Amino acid sequence: MKKLLLLTTGGTIASVEGENGLAPGVKAEELLSYLSDENKNYTIDCQSLMDIDSTNMQPEHWVKMAEAVYENYGRYDGFVITHGTDTMAYTSAALSYMLQNVDKPIVITGSQVPITFKKTDAKKNIKDAVRFACDGIGGVYVVFDGRVILGTRAIKLRTKSYDAFESINYPYIAFIHDTEIEYNKHVPEVKNKTLKLDTSLNTDVCLLKLHPGLKPEFLDCLKDSYKGVVIESYGSGGIPFEKRNILEKVNELIDSGIVVAITTQCLEEGEDMSIYEVGRKVNQDAIIRSRNMNTEAIVPKLMWALGQTGEPAEVKKIMEMPIADDIII
Repeated sequence: MKKLLLLTTGGTIASVEGENGLAPGVKAEELLSYLSDENKNYTIDCQSLMDIDSTNMQPEHWVKMAEAVYENYGRYDGFVITHGTDTMAYTSAALSYMLQNVDKPIVITGSQVPITFKKTDAKKNIKDAVRFACDGIGGVYVVFDGRVILGTRAIKLRTKSYDAFESINYPYIAFIHDTEIEYNKHVPEVKNKTLKLDTSLNTDVCLLKLHPGLKPEFLDCLKDSYKGVVIESYGSGGIPFEKRNILEKVNELIDSGIVVAITTQCLEEGEDMSIYEVGRKVNQDAIIRSRNMNTEAIVPKLMWALGQTGEPAEVKKIMEMPIADDIII
């Protein structure tokens, strides 16, 4: 018998109709009541961490989740976290950085339709999450619509459909069928290592999406408020330098001590700033290369890296080092 812990945070899966629309209202014990007792090979306890729409999820909530897993790690074989879908990918990535040397499953799930509704994906998703947690595969994962996604590789692509999440630039870990779990990707085992908790975060990070016509002066507004900037550029990751010279302002940010990471607005295949002039003109020694990381992983990783050190060169080193398979070189 596996012993699991369900940690609830709110989200659509726990929402009910209210005066102003859907809002979390289903308690952890009620969520558990929807799990069938048939062929049960586990026991499960529950703990409510928060009761919020994931649109309201903040880095401080990530810390609370990581601490809850860490504090209970020795007492359980696996963890299931129910979470709203809107920021689930940020949370799964953040937990992948704050909790390292994980040799037990930490499985995040949710739904597009509340569990109390007649037509809902919530019952399947929470059942699948528990089934995968019982398999004992260490790491942080998102389980949604029968698919298992590595925590640093999940992206929400659809706002309403049940297949809301996809694995980007990385194979699905597994597919969960009615009678079996079909593994698609081998996950290396963590052996003889102690779980490490590091929740040091510097949340002074800004995500900026470039668009034609953006005023370079806008980047001046970032200097006094942020320690790190993630720029979603075009295509392979170039920075405009004609007419409206964004590149000049990026260099000014770097000169002022702000670390800057470059990624692409394209979901698949990642950046490669070595191809075009607009990429090669960027200071490769100072800029952070994101390669094929997801934006949802870059943002919490930069917060975490800045929490370790304020030295730009060290932050760059941490960011460009693969952690939890967030970068494939």
